[in-house]
Formats: sequence, structure tokens, C-alpha cells
Amino acid sequence: MYPEKFRKSIEAVEAAREKNIAYEPARMTAKEKEDLLAAFHPDYRKEEFTELKIGPNKGEKVPHELAAMLQAKSRIKASDVDLTKPDYDVDVLVIGGGGAGSSAAIEAHEAGANVMIVTKLRIGDANTMMAEGGIQAADKPNDSPATHFVDAFGGGHFAAKRELLSKLVCDAPEAIQWLNNLGVEFDKDENGVMVTTHGGGTSRKRMHAAKDYSGAEIMRTLRDEVLNRGIPVVDFTAAIELILDDKGNAAGAVLMNMETEALLVARAKTVVIATGGAGRMHYQGFPTSNHYGATADGLVLGYRVGAKLLYADTLQYHPTGAAYPAQIFGALVTEKVRSLGAKLINCDGEVFMHPLETRDVSAASIIRECNARGKGIDFEEAHGVWLDTPMIEKIGGEGTIERRIPAMMRMFGKFGIDIRKEPILIYPTLHYQNGGLDINVNGMTTNVQNLFVAGEAVGGIHGRNRLMGNSLLDIIVFGRNAGQNAAATYRNVELGKLTLDHIAAFEAERAAAGIDSDEVSPKLLPNYTGNTSGI
Repeated sequence: MYPEKFRKSIEAVEAAREKNIAYEPARMTAKEKEDLLAAFHPDYRKEEFTELKIGPNKGEKVPHELAAMLQAKSRIKASDVDLTKPDYDVDVLVIGGGGAGSSAAIEAHEAGANVMIVTKLRIGDANTMMAEGGIQAADKPNDSPATHFVDAFGGGHFAAKRELLSKLVCDAPEAIQWLNNLGVEFDKDENGVMVTTHGGGTSRKRMHAAKDYSGAEIMRTLRDEVLNRGIPVVDFTAAIELILDDKGNAAGAVLMNMETEALLVARAKTVVIATGGAGRMHYQGFPTSNHYGATADGLVLGYRVGAKLLYADTLQYHPTGAAYPAQIFGALVTEKVRSLGAKLINCDGEVFMHPLETRDVSAASIIRECNARGKGIDFEEAHGVWLDTPMIEKIGGEGTIERRIPAMMRMFGKFGIDIRKEPILIYPTLHYQNGGLDINVNGMTTNVQNLFVAGEAVGGIHGRNRLMGNSLLDIIVFGRNAGQNAAATYRNVELGKLTLDHIAAFEAERAAAGIDSDEVSPKLLPNYTGNTSGI
């Protein structure tokens, strides 16, 4: 139930509902979008970024919080471990147990590699599990990978690496079939044809979903496939440092048991970083939709051994994070809610933007409505705008919400809010790491051999903004890609002597740059206690 003080604004939303359903606001021009983003999107707040003093991206700007981790001390010294006695010895080491890591492990195993997954939480504890709206693929007669490319390239501000985006869209239809054959229960009509819908920035209906549990359903299927294949999974164990050989190639990782902090050595001919995103860094103090372990670990691990970052200054703030009640503050309200017909409404009951603009434009519009125009809901309990969910039932008929977005209905229903009858309050939430490690089309980092990257830890696939449904797609396409190519590569690898010499070299670079921070990285887990000790 909403507090009584919200009632006047809710009544304004209800009174305008019929009119607003019929109202189709114009899409913004390119110039209007540019001006809006420059004025209101968090990525454009110059004071929130700092210039890196060391490493392969020296001189480039990244968020303060990320810079602190990229330029922090290692958690260990080289003398802390004995590299001559590895605890694990594999062909392919996959760091991360989400959708990208699982896809990579499945394909490496399929190719005959001795593969192992190491994950700091449990397999499936990942942003994949929390994705809701769907996965894009141009597999309908009125669509094509070329059209998908154009949508995504424009949505990413024409900054995506063309060869990566081309692979994403061209491999998409086969990725859907791969998931379908593994057992993902996609939404289908009475004839068994997959149901597709629009997403923000899409010119065709190409969003495939499993209600609004899409990521959970995909992760369930991938996890079961990993376990059924008998692929070893070492859980509650974090990678805290990459290992190189004396030729400078990736050769494994130092692992840390998250409970005992015991150190272990994993020797590997190829390594796949699939560590996910960075929402739990809480850039600029934003809430996040991300899982507990999303702390940019892969970027730190790769950066310290010399892997270059691409677009690390760009983050995606999902426009619709839950703003009320406090118990779910920042939780994702899937874009599918808007694709089914709900519109964004200000405190006066006015539609102030097209509901399916790209995510960065939508987030900036909401921030403008609240902060510049003063037309947000602004109480001690909450700050944001309305997402008028009862419109969905008006448009699609009674039962549409329970049938198409049951997770949303249940999430708010726990707190006495029936989204079939009442609007929900939203505000942008930190959602996706657009930037990451720079890779070539085979998934290998551009300047560290035998180090592959997949999923949200990659930069360049989406450019400077990502369209809905392309993240679940990229973890499959580039997860499989990394696993296939890591398995093909290891056969020709002869490892040299294992070394952690890069730790001392990085520390010397820190000293030369005058960095005297005692912070250590990777962060591993967020700290909400105020106590700076421990992990």
C-alpha cells in the first residue's frame, strides 16, 4: 500500500489513464537526444570521473570508484604462493559461473578440453539470473541480422566494434536454437512458434522471452547442462590474480577460498574471464539491480596483467529501477513492462517521453523530469516517476500481467501493491557495465595471449549503450565463442615457467606515479557495514 501522501498524484495518473493510453508521444530527434544526454545522463558528469595514472589505459578517464580498484594494490605478493605446485591443472580455466562462463565451459567441454569453472559465489549467482525481459534474435520473416545490427549500432551511439556487433547479430538465431535445444522454455504460441515483442530501440519484434523470468530460465538450463556434463565447479572461491608464464601469456590464476582465505593455484593453458558486471561498485551513489558479487573483478584482473580496457567510462543506468518500497530499492523493473504498453508518467499524470526510447535516453529523461522540471514524486519515502502498469490490462485484457510479467506482479504484491490496479514508482538504477576488456572477434584480449573474455566483462560489443535483450544474447554468443576458441587454442600451447612478476612491476608503476593508497583489489564483495576490514 502506498502512503496517503502519494494519493493525489496517483489519482492524477488514474484520471489521465484513458487519454494517455491513446497518446503516442513523438520520438526525439538525434540532436534532442544528444543534448538531453549531455545535460542529464550520469556518464556526462565530468566531476564523477578521474584520469588513470598507470596501466594500459593511462590518461583515460573512468569512474572514481573503478579507478581506485584498477590502481589498487594486489591482495597478494608473489612469495605468498608456490607456483611450482598447482592445486589444479586444466586446459581451460573459466573464471565466473554465470551465463557467459557456463556457455564457455559447455563449449570447451564439447570440444574435448579439460575445463573447470571457478566462481566466488555459486554457479548461477550472476546478473544472468536476474535478467528478466528477454533475448534478441532476428529470426522472423520480417527481420534480419542486418536490421538488428543497425538498431544496435545506432543505439550504441555508433561506437561498437563492428566485427563484434556483426558476430553478435549474425550468430543470434543459432544461439536461440541452441538454448531451445538445451531445454529453455521460451514463450510460444499454440503452434509452437516463439512469441516475440519489441524492446527499447528495436525496429522489429525480436525479443524472445520466458515470461519475465528469461535470465533465470536460461541460467537454470545452462547450470543443469554444466552439472550434467560433470564439469568441475569450484564455488565460493575467487580469482584474485592472474598468472602469466615467462612468455607473458595467460597461464592460470591464484584463487582464494572466500571462507578461509586460503590461497590456491590453478594452472591453465587458456583462461576465460567471465566475471560479469560492476553494479555493486555503486558508481555515483546509485542503487543497483545487480547481484551481490558484481564488483568489476575481471576488469581489475585483466588490467593488472596489461589487458586494455575499452569504454570503461560508460555505464548503463536502467531507466526503471524500483523506487518504492525501500525493501526493493533499485531492483529491476523489466523493460518488458513498457513493451506491453505501460507508459512513464510524471506527478501530474502527464506522459513525458516515448516509452521505448533507448535506455540511456529514457534514464536521462526521467532524471530531467525529476531534477530539472520538478515533476517527479519527491517524498522522504521515495523519489521518481510513475510507470502506469494498469495500462497493460487495459490494452491487453484482464490477465495479461499475470500471464506475461508474473515476477513483477509478485515482487510488488509482497508489499501490498497490485500492479494490475496501481502504478509503480521507478527511478534509474545502475544496471550494466557497457565498457570492459578489449577483445578481438575470437574472444581473446587484444594484447594478452591466451586470455579470453566473455559477457559483461567485455567492452565494445554494444558501444556506449546497450539495447534490451542484447546482454542475454552476448553472454551466449560470446560465451560459446570464448569456450570454442579457448579449446582450439590450448592444443597448441606449451606453457612456460609460471610467474607473478607482474605484481611487483605494477607496484613499481604505482610508486612511480605517486599512488600511495592502501586499497587492495579486486574488491570481491561490497561492504555495507561501514567496517573497512575484511573482504
